[in-house]
Amino acid sequence: MLRCLQFQVFCAAVAIVAIAHVELIAQSPSEYQVKAAFLYNFVKFIEWPPPPAGKTAGPISLCMLGKDPFDGELARVVDGKNLDGRPFTIRRISDAGEAQTCQVLFVSASQAPRATEIAKRVAGWSVLTVGDADEFWQQGLMITFLMEGRKVRFRINQAAAERASLKISSKLLQLGVIATDKND
Repeated sequence: MLRCLQFQVFCAAVAIVAIAHVELIAQSPSEYQVKAAFLYNFVKFIEWPPPPAGKTAGPISLCMLGKDPFDGELARVVDGKNLDGRPFTIRRISDAGEAQTCQVLFVSASQAPRATEIAKRVAGWSVLTVGDADEFWQQGLMITFLMEGRKVRFRINQAAAERASLKISSKLLQLGVIATDKND
């Protein structure tokens, strides 16, 4: 009888520890919560060319091309925030040609077959291109997400950013993995 009671107490303790562990895992940010936070913060470390004479800078447009993997997380991250008095907006676009008025173009992994075409289409525009697949840097996107175990990291193709007249802060360059551009 005593052994049965001890076994039940042991099982209850294991169950409590397992539930606490599951709750801790649930509280850690998801991959796309981290990526949404990165997207928001990338904007702080990029210098865009000034707007043409007579034009004022409008909202900061974060555009998404392809399947949206964020499940509303990007909207939650930027909700109510602004940078230098410029509010953030999120736009879903269906064609790279619509990205000309975006500050950031997030290219979903669903667009992998078109990544090179997308990079060529926006080349020359001062649009920060961010890809959801590491190999996108080889197609000419400027920042690409990569996973190292369960950690979200990012690769920076600085040459691609420079060709678009974007300056990446040295602070951001120190945090990312620097890619050697195939066009250099």
